[in-house]
Amino acid sequence: MPPAELKTYTREEVKQNNTNKLAWVIIDNKIYDVTKFLDEHPGGCEVLLEQAGGDGTESFEDIGHSTDAREMRETYLIGELAENERTKYSYDAKNWDSGSGSANKAPGFGEQLLVPGLLAVIAIIVYYLFF
Repeated sequence: MPPAELKTYTREEVKQNNTNKLAWVIIDNKIYDVTKFLDEHPGGCEVLLEQAGGDGTESFEDIGHSTDAREMRETYLIGELAENERTKYSYDAKNWDSGSGSANKAPGFGEQLLVPGLLAVIAIIVYYLFF
């Protein structure tokens, strides 16, 4: 039997379902109603409430949820984001590109050490030339 087609929601509809009685969150362009999970969340309800009404994908992925948590998440699935409002995610680069074309990729470990390393080499050369 084929899976049932998911209902489609807009970001505005998700935003409107962020009340004291409802908590919807977007993760990977899917919509989850986490209202019943608020009191059970191991990190506390505040963590979910911070993301409610918006896109919690980055936070969800940054925490490194277990396979069990990812499977449990699917029990709260109620729909998916409208096609024209979906975000393109690149998990390998930790680049959360919303389709604008201007990706803000954080520098890698080697890139972070490049400038200080070059300054250290220059300082050593200057020291030996003048002292």
